[in-house]
Amino acid sequence: MTTLLIELGTEELPPKALKELSDAFTAELLNGLVEAQLIEKADADLAKPYASPRRLALSVPNVIAAQPDQSIERRGPAVQAAFKDDGTATPAAMGFAKSCGVEVENLERLKTDKGEWLSYKLTETGKTLAELIPGIIDQAIKRLPIPKRMRWGDGTAEFVRPVKWLIVMHGDQVLPATVLDIESNNTTRGHRFHSEGEFTIANADSYQSSLLETGHVVADFSERQAMIAEQVNAAAASVGGRIEDDQALLDEVTGLVEYPTAVIGDFDKSFLEVPQECLISSMRDHQKYFHVVDEAGKLMPHFITVSNIESKKPEQVRSGNEKVLRARLSDAQFFWVTDQKMKLAERVERLDNVMFHAKLGSVLEKSKRIQNLAGKLAAKMNADVTIAKRGALLAKADLVSDMVGEFDELQGIMGHYYADRDGEPALVGECVEQHYWPKFAGDQLPSSAEAQAVALADKLDSLVGIYGSGEVPTGDKDPYALRRASLSILRILIEQQRSFNLSELVAESASVYAELQNIEIDNDTQAAIVGFVRGRLTAFYQSQSIATSTINAVMACEPDSPLDFEQRVKAVSAFSQVSEAADLAAANKRISNILKKQDDDVAIEVDESALTEAAEKELYSSINSIEADCITLFDSGDYQQGLEKLASLRTPVDDFFEHVMVMSDNEAEKLNRLALLKRMQSLFLRVADISLLQA
Repeated sequence: MTTLLIELGTEELPPKALKELSDAFTAELLNGLVEAQLIEKADADLAKPYASPRRLALSVPNVIAAQPDQSIERRGPAVQAAFKDDGTATPAAMGFAKSCGVEVENLERLKTDKGEWLSYKLTETGKTLAELIPGIIDQAIKRLPIPKRMRWGDGTAEFVRPVKWLIVMHGDQVLPATVLDIESNNTTRGHRFHSEGEFTIANADSYQSSLLETGHVVADFSERQAMIAEQVNAAAASVGGRIEDDQALLDEVTGLVEYPTAVIGDFDKSFLEVPQECLISSMRDHQKYFHVVDEAGKLMPHFITVSNIESKKPEQVRSGNEKVLRARLSDAQFFWVTDQKMKLAERVERLDNVMFHAKLGSVLEKSKRIQNLAGKLAAKMNADVTIAKRGALLAKADLVSDMVGEFDELQGIMGHYYADRDGEPALVGECVEQHYWPKFAGDQLPSSAEAQAVALADKLDSLVGIYGSGEVPTGDKDPYALRRASLSILRILIEQQRSFNLSELVAESASVYAELQNIEIDNDTQAAIVGFVRGRLTAFYQSQSIATSTINAVMACEPDSPLDFEQRVKAVSAFSQVSEAADLAAANKRISNILKKQDDDVAIEVDESALTEAAEKELYSSINSIEADCITLFDSGDYQQGLEKLASLRTPVDDFFEHVMVMSDNEAEKLNRLALLKRMQSLFLRVADISLLQA
């Protein structure tokens, strides 16, 4: 068993996607090798991935040269059908023998508990690694998460970037393979500036060291990232500062360089008069620089760039980057000064020139809808309606500022600064910035009730309007991020303990469209929107490791309030762990199946005098003893304690099914027993359909 090396050499890969591509490339190749029985699953954990701007590679130890031979037993027709009464073979037996390449008399007989069959044993020779590896690599490449592939030259091959070379080696042997129109060999390329071109890899095990020593490339993504982190932290410490955690930037910079060298630079302190978010955006998003802050988190007049070369004159690298950044920061400073010449409120009317959606009007029209809806929501939340409406009206105004025009990632943030500068109440500024929250999974939520009202109004307006206009997300296509808007709405309602019903929120938004723009969103569409939002709850709770069966059990009851859904899910999740849960789930499943078969609706009123069996009387008594308390608990939202009381029904329910014939020949007796079961089921259905908890 020997090390297998695969390297795909390319032109510079997208830095933001490099780690994801490497992880996927590694996983797909290892899956292919395991499925082909060329490595053990345990050896897959020992594989070493490599990724740099110009390569995706993988080193896998203990790869065998060929699949093991396999003993295969083919089963033919039953002996009874294989021979006639006189013992001669039937066409079925002869056909099976022919397919095996032998005579009938060479076939064996296989005895099973279901009869005797003709069979044939053969040994299938395993394919070699050389035969299998091209297909494994091809399949891995086809499965990579590449949104848009490109072609190059005159060929038909497609990849995220043009492929220039390919290594496929088993130990010191080159395995012949053609992938993406490139033939494999044992030569690679090093650093664009610190290497003299192509060089040979003598052995798969020497790949990493050869790239470093000859090619001046740190091929291991994790090792290169650790070098960058160490260098930038040391550089920041040298000026008494520190680097804030920013994994996305660290990943991207790691994807930009093959041999990192951190260089620290300075900028004029006068730029610190500009809001630091603007300066950080200039450094981080535009230049891929790390910014430096003091212990209090305040920006310092320093930056760190990570160069892809070891310059003999690092001061020139520093000077060049300082010059580039100076121009960027000067622009930001100019925009900041220019924007202050106009109040934020004065920009609102300019939003009429910015299109929100062809069928829904301008951003100004959206702002007025948000203002109207936020006021209604704020009133229901006992928040300051005036603040919420003012914040909603100004929420989008910074979109027409020079700063946001240049740095669109600062929308909301700059509006907050401008609102504070204009003397608006502090909560208005918070509404302006926080109405975009949460921006991504796990992001912070709006803090005040007023900001929550504006955030909900904004997201509801987009969701209801765009969905209502017929642009429904399909598959993985969601150009207006309506799924993200739905999850944001759910998070605000659940995590901020807001007990709104989805149908009421959607109806409120639809009424605003009708009132302000005469756009009608019918009841069926509103119901579809509610269903769409509720459907996001599955992913929301799966991300919290809640069992899908628990989610489905609650979903079956279609709670309209996400906060109520949350309380039910947590209660059912806890209930599913108690010893009585499995038996009660099975009983409810049985009850559900029985009731489904009834042509007419089953009554829920039980005639106590018609109960004849001890077990049914006991079940009736047990239900009566807890029913009122359970209903009170469920109505107050205390689902967990209510379910704990229902758990006491396990023994009487088990006894009922053991001793009572539900489908009695006596019609009155049967209907009374069905009513008893339905009465019990209805208690559980006040929380969830626990029959769905059954595995």
